[in-house]
Amino acid sequence: MTESPIVSESALLALPGAVASPSGGPDAGVPWHYGDPLGEQRAASTGAAVVDRSNRFVIAISGDERLSWLHTISSQHVATLPDSRSAENLSLDANGRVEHHFVQTDIDGVTWIDTEAGRGPDLLAFLKKMVFWSKAEPRDGNELAVLTLLGPELHRPAVLSALGIDALPTEPYTAVALPSGGFVRRMPWPTEHAFDLLVPRHTLTTTVGALKDAGVRPAGSWAFEALRVEAVRPRIGVDTDDRTIPHEARWIGGPEQHGAVHLDKGCYRGQETVARVHNLGKPPRHLVLVHLDGSADGRPETGDDITAGGRTVGRIGTVVDHHELGPIALALVKRTITPGTALVAGPCAASIDPDSVPPDDGIQAGRAAVERLRGR
Repeated sequence: MTESPIVSESALLALPGAVASPSGGPDAGVPWHYGDPLGEQRAASTGAAVVDRSNRFVIAISGDERLSWLHTISSQHVATLPDSRSAENLSLDANGRVEHHFVQTDIDGVTWIDTEAGRGPDLLAFLKKMVFWSKAEPRDGNELAVLTLLGPELHRPAVLSALGIDALPTEPYTAVALPSGGFVRRMPWPTEHAFDLLVPRHTLTTTVGALKDAGVRPAGSWAFEALRVEAVRPRIGVDTDDRTIPHEARWIGGPEQHGAVHLDKGCYRGQETVARVHNLGKPPRHLVLVHLDGSADGRPETGDDITAGGRTVGRIGTVVDHHELGPIALALVKRTITPGTALVAGPCAASIDPDSVPPDDGIQAGRAAVERLRGR
């Protein structure tokens, strides 16, 4: 039996001007915006903002073998993850398709994992099922809640004082313990200045209050999502489907590449597909940023087809209005579709941002080896 989801509604919805995220969406239960969604995006990009992401499901894993055990059942190299370090990670099925994406931080003898609210109970159930004789104890860790700080002005003394620390972490995926409990970790996205706070859930209101007093502006999930889409960072279950493999969603690479799949580690479920595509093939689709026609009478929805000349060539993921780029979306499209292709997404025209297309001119290691052998 899976665990119960976390509380369905954040206490921060009581803040002045808070508008709840759409019910039934992935961010239901937390503020969507506070009356000025585009201004909140600008604050997150150029000032200092705090986003309520307390709907994320948190798992805690204790035990001396927690890291070596997690290493064997996930895609990332975490067996030797140092204290106060973090990583993005995936759980794949036997065919290499992505089932779970999560961020983990190991600090003071506990590995903390946070993931999507709707997927957290299933991930926890899977982890418990896979323990066997390992010295690892996964449990519901929702006594901590996730906030995200964004913006270049977060290093101001008033903000640091509100957090009770001398400095924010300087390197991506590093973490610092907070004196009131929990920790702050630096993330490489959705902006250059991004920090996740995992704080005791009962302190959410006081933590945000202290940050507001320090000049940090509350921003809704809309702001976070707009910046995430701009950064071309996928969200599982929104920008992915049940066929998605890691290569399609830019999740290849160790922590140093800001990825979630380490290519130099031992066997894990789904590794055969990862290795085959990396060494011999190329993914059938890739994740790109799509610009949408803002004059159309409507917008596409997540899951809608993208067509070219009446033929389906992709799938729409997150759709959002950006404070500078206007209406944009993430999309999984066939790798053969070029940026200049005229596309239709739902009720409006769409075009691929050429700067978002990943390079596709490299020769895979396996192919190169075959060619060397043929040359002999």
